[in-house]
Amino acid sequence: MLRLEARPQPSKAMSIGSPLLALVITVLIGIALFAALGKDPVRGLQVFFIEPVKSAYALSELSIKAVPLVLIALGLAVCFRSNIWNIGAEGQFVVGALAAGWVAMQAGPGTAWLGKGIVVPILLAGVLGGMAWAALVALLRDRFNANEILVSLMLVYVADMLLAYLVYGPWKDPAGYNFPQTITFDATTKIPRLVQGLRMNIGLVVALAAVGALWVFLFRTYRGFALQVGGLAPAAARYAGFSSRRALWTALLMSGGLAGLAGALEAAGPLGQLTPYVPAGYGFAAIIVAFVGRLHPVGIVFSAVLMSMFYIGGELAQSRLGLPKALTGVFQGMLLFSLLACDTLIHYRVRFGKRVPA
Repeated sequence: MLRLEARPQPSKAMSIGSPLLALVITVLIGIALFAALGKDPVRGLQVFFIEPVKSAYALSELSIKAVPLVLIALGLAVCFRSNIWNIGAEGQFVVGALAAGWVAMQAGPGTAWLGKGIVVPILLAGVLGGMAWAALVALLRDRFNANEILVSLMLVYVADMLLAYLVYGPWKDPAGYNFPQTITFDATTKIPRLVQGLRMNIGLVVALAAVGALWVFLFRTYRGFALQVGGLAPAAARYAGFSSRRALWTALLMSGGLAGLAGALEAAGPLGQLTPYVPAGYGFAAIIVAFVGRLHPVGIVFSAVLMSMFYIGGELAQSRLGLPKALTGVFQGMLLFSLLACDTLIHYRVRFGKRVPA
């Protein structure tokens, strides 16, 4: 008889090694997948792991994908460490993009005196939009004890429908040949770029600053300590006088604000307008990023880079190898399930035979 037996608390080395082993397993499965599809496995791995980092242009495009993943995953890490399951970061990302887009559309001759300074209210609008959407989840959980997993997930579809209503209706560009899109944002609203000729922008600096700030918050402040105690041991947190209600609102507002910031950077950065294709799946992919990064700000950076390589590799596999773009999701899913399997094996050992009665 096959059974699982709990191990002692895994060491730090085992905890760090589990994501690395999951990556190795993902690569091995990927090799088998390329071979099964009749493609050169070496060329396939090159497309996913070499091409996205082999030039300055490639690194610039990698940063465009990684920045929203880092920001959203940081907010999710706060929630998950607090035992609050915010699964709706994608909706908060979309609403942040909507709020930022509305401010960007106000730019024109009357705001010329602001210059690039208008980028600040655009980003703030994104943060506030994401926080407002997350506040709905916090309110329903706080007042009615609604399940935050279901509420946050359902609000993703509400946000998507709100986006569709606006770009097909009131916000549609009258000179856009009836395409569902807003006007192209004024040049002054575009997120400043870090390197001339490349799309890498100040979102990279913002994301790295958020990593440092969150590390300080989680591991060097009383409030961060209270949040984590509430997640690990709710009874101990109540005994110590930590407010679970305050933890709920703090975690969700931080998570929503960071997701909304990511949406603002996306709308006023690479997109430059709002379309029905603003939802890019970053909010869901960031869940994998957060867990592969061990809910640690520094680990999330490396995890986001890896996930961004999967995004770019999937696009290159489509154009160069003739493979479906869905291969991106396949690699993401394989990484997640490999990580879950590795985590199971570091917490439990497989035993054969009958269970010995206590």
